[in-house]
Amino acid sequence: MRGTDLLVAVGQLARAAYHQSHRFPAIAETGLAAVATYDPYGTFSNACHVAIVAVDIATGQVQIERFVVVEDAGRLINPMIVEGQIHGGVAQGIANALYENMVYDDAGNLLTGSLADYLVPTISEIPRIEIHHLETLTEASITGAKGVGEGGTIGAPAAVLNAVSDALAPFGVGIFEMPITPQRILHLLREAGSKA
Repeated sequence: MRGTDLLVAVGQLARAAYHQSHRFPAIAETGLAAVATYDPYGTFSNACHVAIVAVDIATGQVQIERFVVVEDAGRLINPMIVEGQIHGGVAQGIANALYENMVYDDAGNLLTGSLADYLVPTISEIPRIEIHHLETLTEASITGAKGVGEGGTIGAPAAVLNAVSDALAPFGVGIFEMPITPQRILHLLREAGSKA
């Protein structure tokens, strides 16, 4: 009881409310309920991504040779879920950078309406993702944990596109759009070659 040194365990209170409800006429009609909310003012995770790629200039194909993520989600409450979120976010970012392309015709009809036309990466295209954790606790949450999903998704496209851009820099090619498909790479190489 608030303001006293008397207390009752929640389990004991719940058992009494449901098995001895005749003792509590007000609860017998309304039931026992408790509501609480927790809304921290903002927790932000951090991550750094590095991709090493090889670009075949004859086909435009991009091969991701190594992908490293260093993330800081604060205290890792469940490390396996954290790693799963990062793996999923990186796969989504790679898809965004290299594969997923919405194509419309001149009349505005979607031409990539099925998975036969709209490419998504499979396990063959996603490299082994090397993850390193930092744990900087935050005072913005009672657990010291931060968010984690954004740390996988946001950095991956930039890491891949910058690696492709770096690989193609000797040919005078810069990457300024997503996805950077093999067709676009070949087009950019031809365009750069004609200007040379």
